[in-house]
This record gives sequence, structure tokens and C-alpha cells, in this order.
Amino acid sequence: MSALTIADQAFTSRLIVGSARFPDPKTMRDSLRASGAEMVTVAIRRANLTGKDGEDILSYLKEDNFFLLPNTAGCYTAKEAVTTARLAREALGTNWIKLEVIGDDETLFPDVPELLKAAEQLLLDDFIVLPYTNDDPITCRKLSDMGCAAVMPLGAPIGSGMGIRNPYNLRIIREQVDVPVIVDAGVGTASDAAIAMELGMDAVLMNSAISQARHPVQMAGAMRKAIEAGRAAFEAGRMPRRLYASASSPMGGRIEVSGTDE
Repeated sequence: MSALTIADQAFTSRLIVGSARFPDPKTMRDSLRASGAEMVTVAIRRANLTGKDGEDILSYLKEDNFFLLPNTAGCYTAKEAVTTARLAREALGTNWIKLEVIGDDETLFPDVPELLKAAEQLLLDDFIVLPYTNDDPITCRKLSDMGCAAVMPLGAPIGSGMGIRNPYNLRIIREQVDVPVIVDAGVGTASDAAIAMELGMDAVLMNSAISQARHPVQMAGAMRKAIEAGRAAFEAGRMPRRLYASASSPMGGRIEVSGTDE
């Protein structure tokens, strides 16, 4: 599988995993290891970086050499998001940010005007911006054109597990932007991740699909295989779809079989 390059950073894995909502720090750590992911997101405003037993989740992530991607989850305005990103840069020593600006608590869909405003401000402040956005080709193109390092359209609403609801828009986005396209949100099981990769997406970001599974570590391993298989299938190039059947063996040179009377 070819490497994923975002900005000036290359990653062997095309799976990005969140660090929230795991039953306990050990399950989180084991799941992240099983996933094979190199990049892990950390919600600066909402994540409890200290476990119930005093275990420091952030230290686990650093010990395992994960590339940390702080995010602005829980922000509802451009001002909140920019402030949170700057706090993350001070706390974690990185200028990478997964930008989220949410419109409401019910749908958790992005507030596009505020998202565009925040992205513009953060780019001027020398951040490497990876924005979570709607599966809208126009918005994704605007974010790409202004200099975002990747675009992250949703597959379905956050935490819904509904899978890839609009593959056609995702294909258009992939054709119209020159930066990596990372499906973010909505994945529920391994087949969803494989479908996203088969569509030509560069990576998939997920959290609840692993952390809320009955067996998170096992699901993390399944997601790793699905990402790898989906990407390999995309790179191999699928056969054309046909309305009618097409024989797999050639018609020429067939053995003639004559009928006999009994």
C-alpha cells in the first residue's frame, strides 16, 4: 500500500483513530496498537486526558510515538475554534489541527460559514489545517483552494455508524480537489471503511466505530485490514460494471458438442 502524505508528513497507515470514549485507558491503548494507526486525534476541549485511576492518556500516546492531531471538537464559532487551536499548539507543541466548527448539538453538522472563517484565520497563523466538513464538493474545493492540507468530508453524521451515505459526492470531491480526502465520521463497521477506500479516499478517520464496539481491540484490527484491502482494491482497479452477463472464458475455440438420440 502506498504511503499517505499530508503536508510534509508521510504515513504508512491510512487509518486515523480518535482517542475518546473508550471504556478505559488500557482498552484505548490496545485498540490503537491493533489498528496500526500512526495518527491519533485528541479533543482539546472535551477529552479527559487523565483516566479514572490517574492514568495519563496523553503520556500513553506519546510513549507509543503516535503523531498527535489535536482537534477543536465542541467549538461552535470560528473564534472558539481559533482559540482552542492556539491552546493546542501551546499544550502539545504542534501546529497541526483538525478543525471542527459545529452548527448544533442535534446533528453535529459543520457550520460552514464559521468553518471557512476559522480555516482562513488559522492558515494565516501558520497552522496545518485539516477541516471536518459536509460532503459538499463546493465547500471542500474552497477549503482546498485556500490552502488546507486535507479536506475531511463526513460519511454520515458523527457517531451515527450509518456508513457512507453519499458515495457520489465523495467521488466528485476526490476528482475536484488536489489535497488528500479523508472520510471523517459515520463509519460503523469494517465494510464501511473498505467502501470509502475503494471510492478512492486517501484515508478514513474514526473513533466511535472502534471505541463503542463490543470488542474494541478486535474491531480495531478489523478496521486495519479493511483499510488495507479497500486501498489495495482501489489501486488495483476494479473491473467495469456491466448491465448484462459476460462470460469469463472466451467463446472462440469451443469444443463442439453434437446432440445424440437416445
